[in-house]
Amino acid sequence: MILKSSKGFRKTPWKMAWLAESGRIICCCRSLVEVKWKDILDFVKIEHTLFSLPFVLMGFILAKKQLGEEILEVSLSNLDLLWIILAAIGARGLAMALNRLIDKEIDAKNPRTASRHLPSGKMTEFEAWSLSIAFLATLLFASWRLNMVALKMAWLPVIAFVIYPYTKRFSWICHFWIGLCLALAPAGAWVAISADTMGWESIVGVGSETWIGREFAWFPELFFISMGVALWITAFDVNYARMDVEVDQRQGIRSFPATFGLKTTKGLSIALTLGWSICFLFAGLSDYSDLRDYRYPLWIPSVILMATVNLYVMTSHASKSESSSLDMEKFQQLLFKTSMLTGWVLLASLSFTEGLID
Repeated sequence: MILKSSKGFRKTPWKMAWLAESGRIICCCRSLVEVKWKDILDFVKIEHTLFSLPFVLMGFILAKKQLGEEILEVSLSNLDLLWIILAAIGARGLAMALNRLIDKEIDAKNPRTASRHLPSGKMTEFEAWSLSIAFLATLLFASWRLNMVALKMAWLPVIAFVIYPYTKRFSWICHFWIGLCLALAPAGAWVAISADTMGWESIVGVGSETWIGREFAWFPELFFISMGVALWITAFDVNYARMDVEVDQRQGIRSFPATFGLKTTKGLSIALTLGWSICFLFAGLSDYSDLRDYRYPLWIPSVILMATVNLYVMTSHASKSESSSLDMEKFQQLLFKTSMLTGWVLLASLSFTEGLID
């Protein structure tokens, strides 16, 4: 039996069967692609990009301001902000992929992390390494599109990302190391813009042949913002490690809570929060001898507000979290939202001052 359509297509049984099978294959492939994309986004914890992105944008804004350039100027020949964001995404994805690969065996022995993609088999090591290469390529390509200084300095965060997973096996300094990794976000964005005009002098400074007496364009604003980011992320990571104290002690992971206990962890969290708030306050002062002389009118109140909120969460809610795993989960969710909000509030205050928000 042969069927014929109005357009003359002869629908033989085998052709109809082939069309039906092709349709099923297309549907399966579409489903596979959708699942893989979801897995990839979950694998690299894309939502954690919300931590570093506001500070990346701050570095960009500060560099443009120092050079006297139009911050929102965009053209086909000037896509710096696009390349900076792509570099940030590449760096963030690479950091997470490397961390998951290097910590695969540790994650498999932890009930909380055993369901992650590599230990559970949702993703193969080949796929994870392929993602790492793709993210590395994104970082390097975006850096190359910015300038050669940015490209050559792009290897600095890559090295930091490789080292981080191993630090937790030897020392509680691992929390400070991850803070350092995130501190490179505003610094990297700033260099990406400044090096276009200043070249290597944007990093090494100008003036005296020795380091003493040199003038550094990144001091004090960028320096204190980067230091603040380092301490801010360290405070978050120290509290994040509270979830795995018993498991870390069994596996020999040298997290701060597993080494010193929860009471000392709480004290360190308070000290770190006060530390990053002071760094951010210094970044907003024009004259350190006059605390009323602000660079950005809304910056100082925003820093004080978010430091107060973070301290409240880390003191009041941290104590309640010790009673049950459910309370700990609620504490971690609240801490995540508070920490994420901190960066965006500070970015908004800076943007308002620079006239980016009316």
